[in-house]
Amino acid sequence: MSQDRGPRRPRRLEKYALISASATALSLTASGCVVVHGEREVLPSATRAEAAKALEQFTTAYNAADKAYDASLDADHTTGALAAIDSARLKAGAANHPDGNPAHEPLELTDAKFTIPKKAGWPRWFVADTKANKGGTARWLLVFTRDGLDETWEAAYLTLVAPGKVPEFKTDQDGWAEAVPANATDVSVPPADLSKDYATYLQDGGKTFADGVHTSSWRALREKRSTRPGLVTQYIDEPLANGDYAPLALRTEDGGALVFFTSRHFEKQTAARGASVPTPNKDVLALTDGEIKQSLTMEFVSNEVALDPADGQVSVLGRVQGLTSGKGE
Repeated sequence: MSQDRGPRRPRRLEKYALISASATALSLTASGCVVVHGEREVLPSATRAEAAKALEQFTTAYNAADKAYDASLDADHTTGALAAIDSARLKAGAANHPDGNPAHEPLELTDAKFTIPKKAGWPRWFVADTKANKGGTARWLLVFTRDGLDETWEAAYLTLVAPGKVPEFKTDQDGWAEAVPANATDVSVPPADLSKDYATYLQDGGKTFADGVHTSSWRALREKRSTRPGLVTQYIDEPLANGDYAPLALRTEDGGALVFFTSRHFEKQTAARGASVPTPNKDVLALTDGEIKQSLTMEFVSNEVALDPADGQVSVLGRVQGLTSGKGE
């Protein structure tokens, strides 16, 4: 369970080496065509029309993949944590329903609000805050990224946040947002450290994170599960913060940041002598290698969104987690 081992479908990691430092953005001025160096110039990550189109293309691809249980149909439109979670879900679905998803209901994303940071360098990215026909009243926050002008926009993060909990963002006079650097020191925790600190908190507790469903309540639930008679449950939490899984943060109006980050979690169930591990459902079995005799280890990828204030505790607003693999022994 080493930190070096990543989920199975990071794709943009391979693209980084192929992106030329001379990537450029073209803009038209009254005097003609001017070459602007995208790696140096501070520019909006996308136009609002481009953002709307990216959301539409993602939704179309997601629905096609979900209907057919075919991960290849949205592989070009997802990356990072969302790709790891989504591809595993589709793999399990295909194993159990080779003819497609019998319960498919098309995802509809409406009332989209786009927050687009103005920044230099790649990746460029933006946030879509939408209403959905699934997940109750929660707002769906999707983060789209790309590594070059010729790349497809890919959804890297998907989190659900309760209505009214999405903060106001700092914007300039043209409505462009501000990206917060991963190593920023003007917030309680640098975004680059959030995944590591979250993993540490889940193991040991502490004061870095405010109490809530995804912090103190989750720790309490895991503690309760770990002491069931005849079954020992162990938890290991690891940061996941590089490449496709790098955190992305937006400056909030109050000077803090809204940060999207990823973590990885292992849950190992070991039955006492003479007992057996509870039989997992068919989706877990579809993602599990080996025969479950005495133990089952499940690996999950989780993507979180958190309010990281200028001073004070970090609040985890939303978390979407998915099983990516299992091992029976």
